[in-house]
Amino acid sequence: MTNNEQAFSAEWLGRTLTIKTGKLAKQADAAITVQYGDTVVMATVVESKYERDGIDYFPLMVDFEERLYAAGIIKGSRWIKREGRPTDDAILAGRMIDRTVRPLFDDSSRKDVQVILTILSVDQENDHDIVSLIAASVALSISGVKWNGPIGGVRVGRIDNQFVFNPTYEQREKSDLDLIVAGTSKKTIMIEAGANEVKEEDMFKGIVAGQEEIQKAIELIEKVKLSLLPKTQELEEKNKLQSSDEIEADEAKQKIADQANKWLNKNVNKYLFDKTYWTKKERKASVQAIKENLDKYLFEQKVGRDKREWAVKKIVEKAIEAKVTEGILDEKKRVDGRKFDEIRELTAEIGILPRNHGAGLFSRGETQIMSIVTLGAPGLEQLLEGLEGAGKKRFMHHYNFPPYSVGETGFMRGPGRREIGHGALVEKALTPVLPSKEEFPYTTRVVSETLGSNGSSSMGSTCASSLALMDAGAPIKKAVAGIAMGLASNDDMSKWEVLTDIQDLEDGKGGMDFKIAGTKDGLTAIQLDTKTDGITKEIIEKTLTQGRVALNQILDTMNKAIDKPRPDLSKYAPRIISFNISPEKIREVIGPGGKVINAIIDAHDISIDIEDDGLVMICGMVKENCEKAAEWIKNIVREFEAGEIFTGKVVRILDFGAFVELTPGKDGMVHVSELAPYRISSPQNFLKEGDEVTVKIKEIDDQGRVNLTMKGLEENEHLWKDVKGKAPEFSGNGFNNSSNGRFNNRFNNRRFNN
Repeated sequence: MTNNEQAFSAEWLGRTLTIKTGKLAKQADAAITVQYGDTVVMATVVESKYERDGIDYFPLMVDFEERLYAAGIIKGSRWIKREGRPTDDAILAGRMIDRTVRPLFDDSSRKDVQVILTILSVDQENDHDIVSLIAASVALSISGVKWNGPIGGVRVGRIDNQFVFNPTYEQREKSDLDLIVAGTSKKTIMIEAGANEVKEEDMFKGIVAGQEEIQKAIELIEKVKLSLLPKTQELEEKNKLQSSDEIEADEAKQKIADQANKWLNKNVNKYLFDKTYWTKKERKASVQAIKENLDKYLFEQKVGRDKREWAVKKIVEKAIEAKVTEGILDEKKRVDGRKFDEIRELTAEIGILPRNHGAGLFSRGETQIMSIVTLGAPGLEQLLEGLEGAGKKRFMHHYNFPPYSVGETGFMRGPGRREIGHGALVEKALTPVLPSKEEFPYTTRVVSETLGSNGSSSMGSTCASSLALMDAGAPIKKAVAGIAMGLASNDDMSKWEVLTDIQDLEDGKGGMDFKIAGTKDGLTAIQLDTKTDGITKEIIEKTLTQGRVALNQILDTMNKAIDKPRPDLSKYAPRIISFNISPEKIREVIGPGGKVINAIIDAHDISIDIEDDGLVMICGMVKENCEKAAEWIKNIVREFEAGEIFTGKVVRILDFGAFVELTPGKDGMVHVSELAPYRISSPQNFLKEGDEVTVKIKEIDDQGRVNLTMKGLEENEHLWKDVKGKAPEFSGNGFNNSSNGRFNNRFNNRRFNN
């Protein structure tokens, strides 16, 4: 096969950005690789030849494929070595790119378009999600698919109040901002941000700065597109070709569409605005009435059933969206009668379940979320394995969206991409206020159950989860609230209005879903997607300002339910005691083959986790057991000093002395001469194993051996009162005790008769 590879490069933010095409995956409509540093991503685009029947949406698929070979990793599982289902990080990256490219497609198309991004190499410095976003933009730009790109994207960090663009992994560790901005050369289409309570004005500056820095990448993509223009035009013309039957069918549909639009323009307003619809159910009934009456009108016009169904499905929703937008822009009126900056009714509750570790219930209008906290041992941390290496995660937020939350039926097949995305957004919003592992060593899982949904259940989950954590006694620094901001705009953006707390009919063409989460002191997360070709910086600034007012109002409601974490954990939550020991002592706590640590665990029905830096965490349901285990470990690792007094059991007796257990696993020796204030004949005549005695450390020798004495301690006087084990006194004729006479004679004979 001929190699027609072409390469294009430019310096971008201190590194070389290289785009190559013409060598790989030649049967795709477009296939390119993008390299930034040593991170390489391949992007392919394929559009199906025919439209898919029976669907009312644009079928775009963005698949993000992580390959462990990209980082030189073999999967850690003993049984499974190939990649399995996408990781959460891969799903989130795919969603981020989908949200960026989707608004620039013709959403009336019903041809499948698939973008596949395959990570070929990672250098552990340049994050592959930004490289993948650029790659998707290049591939779509040269594919011949009807798409109004190109777009660019950049990551923005902030270190010491200075913005850093496309920061390395090491720089991101020092940053208080992790912001991704994507858009065209003039407008912002997508924002994804996590932040450590960054002020709105600083976030706005970061977004504007990021928008400026994507220009260089877009210029390079335009250069690639221009160089490949003949091929791109050929693909575009190929995709435009229609058969005579298709042209005839389109003309017939247009005629019906004109009839339907004529009726809709005359009648929609009386269904939507003649009265105020306070609930989603009422608005759905109104929309259904529009559909039924349009169908009746077309039937009277002698339009066939299939064509009537097509018109109702294809045209009504768009006509309603247009009228809702028109009402907002021209009459300054929302369908439910609210002001543009008005939030629906708010309620917040805690402690709603009897045995859970913590629970919060939050409602905003018809959106209702119940979040439940479960606290567990440190060893229950989630283990992570991916292109960025292995890691651990001790805080998890999971989001559920059952069909009953929107009054529908449906299959319950586990979390999809949307659920994973919403769960991760809430997790990002809450992470900046979580206590450190040293302060609160629990593994924490929060599950948000969507009980009712009509407008940003993810931001409702942020509020409910914050309430639940405080109810659980988790010492989070501050409450976190979230709000979804919307937009109504005309096609050329000459008229627009920002809407607080959007719901159902307000999330249509010309709109946006701009989610903002934060504390009273700053923002912790942002997520923007739009149904326009991008929004201007004026809209962004207005949204952030208006959103802050909404956040403060929600925080006031939450604070009335609980304004700080409970001082104590639930009685049903496990207890954890944590402390530090010298890392050199860890081996002593574990013991040979785990003998010591397992003995502690078995004796107290607890779990023990020890970090490499010496942090010990003991977890159990009974506080007293945790305390006893902690004392055991502290005694194992303690450093002994001369003069300390202990009471312990005799664990071993030899001819020259007795060994006494000072602390579990640590013994000292009492020499026979230190057992009593008189001379002992033999340690076996004075003590037996299991006896409890009091000892004082006399000295610790150069080899670390602990030498003890029992002398001078009144606790031992009961052992001496009968002169137990005393040796016979020596005289000139030998020992007075006749029973030892034979020994003395033999001893003297050996000594003097040589």
